[in-house]
Amino acid sequence: FFLQTIPRLRVVFLVSFNRPLANPSSRSNPRNVHFFLELSFRIRTVQIDGVSAGGGSFPIWVLFWRQFRCYNLAKMFWRMTGYSSTSPIDAILDKDNFTLEELLDEDEIIQECKSLNGKLINFLREKAQVEQLIQYIVVEPPENADKKQIYKFPSIACEIFTCEVDIILKTLVEDEGLMNLLFSFLNSNHSHGTQLAGYFSRIVICLLLRKTSAFMQYIKGHQEIVEMLIDLIGITSIMEVLIRLIGADEHMYASYMESMQWIEETNVLEMIVDKFSSSDSAEVHANAAETLCAITRFAPPGLAAKITSPNFIGRLFRHALEDSRPKSVLVNSLTVCISLLDPRRLTLGVYHTYNRQISQGSTISANPKTVEGMLENLGNLLKLLDVSSSESTLLTTYGKLQPPLGKHRLKIVEFISVLLMVGSETAEKELIRLSAMQRILNLFFEYPYNNFLHHHVENIILSCLESKNVPLIANLLWECNLLGKILEAEKNCMLGSDPNM
Repeated sequence: FFLQTIPRLRVVFLVSFNRPLANPSSRSNPRNVHFFLELSFRIRTVQIDGVSAGGGSFPIWVLFWRQFRCYNLAKMFWRMTGYSSTSPIDAILDKDNFTLEELLDEDEIIQECKSLNGKLINFLREKAQVEQLIQYIVVEPPENADKKQIYKFPSIACEIFTCEVDIILKTLVEDEGLMNLLFSFLNSNHSHGTQLAGYFSRIVICLLLRKTSAFMQYIKGHQEIVEMLIDLIGITSIMEVLIRLIGADEHMYASYMESMQWIEETNVLEMIVDKFSSSDSAEVHANAAETLCAITRFAPPGLAAKITSPNFIGRLFRHALEDSRPKSVLVNSLTVCISLLDPRRLTLGVYHTYNRQISQGSTISANPKTVEGMLENLGNLLKLLDVSSSESTLLTTYGKLQPPLGKHRLKIVEFISVLLMVGSETAEKELIRLSAMQRILNLFFEYPYNNFLHHHVENIILSCLESKNVPLIANLLWECNLLGKILEAEKNCMLGSDPNM
């Protein structure tokens, strides 16, 4: 809707297009640029000398059947209505000598790209200009550089590529030299600022989605790029590129599936899981786990078969149970195991997971071999629930915790709750043998104010009571003495009450 306010007269212009505009890459084809333009002018309100007249209706239908570009049409419209103005971009392009920086400094350049300004697109598609735009993305400007070079020009360069103008992306993806320049950002001797990494990520993902075949062909010929991405997995935007590249994203494309089959033959999973041992960074561990979880949900069959194999599970637990490693390794490794048992858990969230349990029961399906691989390390995992009281102290508003529960013990309890939801009789027998329920219930009563812990213990009790395994129910009610412990806790409740009430 174009709304123009004129003294004492207000007119609403309604504009609609009956056919989509042509692809900018094929504007030269006359058959591809014909469209209808329909203008309907209706006077909604007329005010003369302060008196408002009712909505008179004066329809005017104008039919055009000619070759127009969207931007030129807009200029024609404003020229007809007497509001014509020259674009600063056109003024620069009409000059004999101008630079790319002059264009990037104009605030309207992104809108002009989206409007498919032919003169501008033809200039930006040149290899020299594409190369300069990439330089702004991959080369960190010096500290004493102008603020425009540090902030504005890299941002505008990124936006130009992500406008998805086909002919500009084609210039980039079909030139190996330009692609080499783009991926030089991943070199180990390169600085990897968060800002530029985000711009790099957006451009690569744009190429992956819009120029899939050509892009994947380049990656296949430069497989070291996958390893470089994994080396920088601690940067979240780089992790997102890796997830898209290996097909672990919910947005899948038919041509992409054929182009990425070679990735299944690489050792990409092993390289990712080995980041748990080669780095002490919690961010690296969290992003490695998120990537592996994405693979469990959306990966192609080849990678899915690898990640659920007992060999991979054993490799994951070896890193998790290594004494010298930070606790973040254990926490994030168990996150991957939970995703292997219940891939939809992390995407649904707690509320939807609860609703699913109510409507469908608490049982989930999982690969039996995957479960067996996890059970081999269950005993060592449960030992980590026993923590010395002198290890650490945490002061809280309701008292002193010595020791605090900790993320790793909470994650172990969550893992047990999901393992029970699988309904594996082998897993239930192993949990009974290792006295897992007794240990978990002891934690439940030891930390009466930890709602996260209570939520997982509630799920464990629910899974046991719904199980058809009589020994499991007997273990919970008799050997663990669940009812007796609840009555004892009620009797010794720390919350005092007013005796006068």
